[in-house]
Amino acid sequence: MFSWANKEQAGRSKDSEMFQTVTEGLQTLYTKKLFPLEETYLFHDFHSPALEAADFQSKPMVLLVGQYSTGKTTFIRYLLEQDFPGMRIGPEPTTDGFIAVMHGAVRRSGGLASVCAVVFQQIYERRKRKCVDLK
Repeated sequence: MFSWANKEQAGRSKDSEMFQTVTEGLQTLYTKKLFPLEETYLFHDFHSPALEAADFQSKPMVLLVGQYSTGKTTFIRYLLEQDFPGMRIGPEPTTDGFIAVMHGAVRRSGGLASVCAVVFQQIYERRKRKCVDLK
């Protein structure tokens, strides 16, 4: 079974590049292979800006959305295995703003304004958008 997996494919060298991390490999492959193609076809003019080092090196973000009382906060609480600042659970709608939960050495709480201004500012500057307070 799967005998095709071991066969040498045409055009592929035996001395393939090895990377220390997946992130490094993706960034190198994008820069060498995909970016020139995007430049040739003016992809950045009609779709989205070119990816930069920060796009590959930044930590992933997840947005959790849904109707009220569907278990979003309970799900996050289950993943964290603890309560988090700003958490409110109740039968009636309790969502009146947005909360960013991040990992760090120091436990702290704060509004989205401080999170937006500090953590996401590089993304907004790079994409030429401004950081807006949502609360």
